[in-house]
Amino acid sequence: MTRQKLWGIHMPAEVDTAPIDNQYIGIGWAEAGDLSALPADRDAFKQALSQAYPDAKDGTIRVWAGTMYRFIHEIEAGDLVVYPSKLDRMVNLGRVTSACLYASNDAHPNQRKVEWLGHVPRDEFSQAALYEIGSAVTLFQVRKYAGEFLKHLNLAEPEPVDDDEDSTISTEDDDTVTQEATKQAKETTSDFIIKRLKNGLSAYDFEHFVAHILECLGYHARVTSKSADGGVDVIAHRDELGFEPPIIKAQCKQITDTTGEPDVNQLLGTIGDGEYALFVNLGSYSKPARATERNKAKLRLIDGEQLVEIVLENYHKLAPRYRTLLPLRQIYVADL
Repeated sequence: MTRQKLWGIHMPAEVDTAPIDNQYIGIGWAEAGDLSALPADRDAFKQALSQAYPDAKDGTIRVWAGTMYRFIHEIEAGDLVVYPSKLDRMVNLGRVTSACLYASNDAHPNQRKVEWLGHVPRDEFSQAALYEIGSAVTLFQVRKYAGEFLKHLNLAEPEPVDDDEDSTISTEDDDTVTQEATKQAKETTSDFIIKRLKNGLSAYDFEHFVAHILECLGYHARVTSKSADGGVDVIAHRDELGFEPPIIKAQCKQITDTTGEPDVNQLLGTIGDGEYALFVNLGSYSKPARATERNKAKLRLIDGEQLVEIVLENYHKLAPRYRTLLPLRQIYVADL
C-alpha cells in the first residue's frame, strides 16, 4: 500500500494568487519543454535540462533534474501539499488530485491540480515548523513537523517514508545557497516581529504602537477614544496642533488573516477634505481591497510585511518599551 506523503513547494511571488484561484501547484523550467514524456530516469532529465540550459553548472542541473523527476514521477494523486505564500503570509494546505500536466502558456508549465483544504496564517505555526517549510529547495518532503500542519485540517500525520534523497537535500551553487540563507533570515525576523506584535500587545496597545510608528515617521499622532472611534483608531498630522491638512485617519487591525474591501470602505467613509485614510494590519488584503487602494489616491494599505519593513527602517527611533518587545540585533547578510 502506497503511503501518503506531505510535500512542500515554493512558488515565486510573481505567480500572485493564481495557484490558489486556479487550484494547482507548479514549477518552471519552461525552456526544457514537456518533460513528462521522458522515461522515469534521472539521467534523461539531466540530459534534457543540460540541452535547454547549456550555461548551467553540473550541480545545478542535477538539482533541477531531481526536482523535476520528483514532481512528475514521485508525487501521487492523494498526496498532501503545503505551499507557503509570501504574498499574503498564508500557509496553504491541499491535496494533489491529478498527474503532471503541462501548460505551455504558463511561466510555471509543469503543474499538478490541487484541492485546497485550508489557508492558515503563518503565526499559527511554531518557528521550527516555519523553518522546515523554508527549505532552500523548490520541492521537498515535510517530515519533522508534518503533524503540526495537518492538525489544522484534522488529518493524521503521514507515516514516515524512507526514500531516495538524491538531489532533494543537495544544494546548488554557493550564490544560490547564500541567497536562500538570506531569505530565510529575513523571513524568520518577519515572523518574529509579527508574532510579538500580535501576541505581546492588546488590540488597544497595538493602536498605540501604530501611533508611535507614525511619530517615528515625523507625524504627531494620537489614539482615539476606545468607546467612540467610529472606525478611526489613530489620527496623525504634521503640525503640532492638528489644524493643518493633511490629516491622516488610521484604522489598526491586529489580525494576520485577510482584510476585505468592506472594512476598507468603512474607513474611507470617515474622511473629508484634506484627510487621508491609512489601514494597518498584520496580515494581508484581498484583491478587491487592493484594487480600491489603486483607485483611491487618499488611501494607503499597510500589510504585515510592509509594517515589518517600516519597523526595521526606524528601529533606532523606537521607544525603549517597544525595543524590549521586539529585541533585535543588527547583522549583515549577503545582498546578491
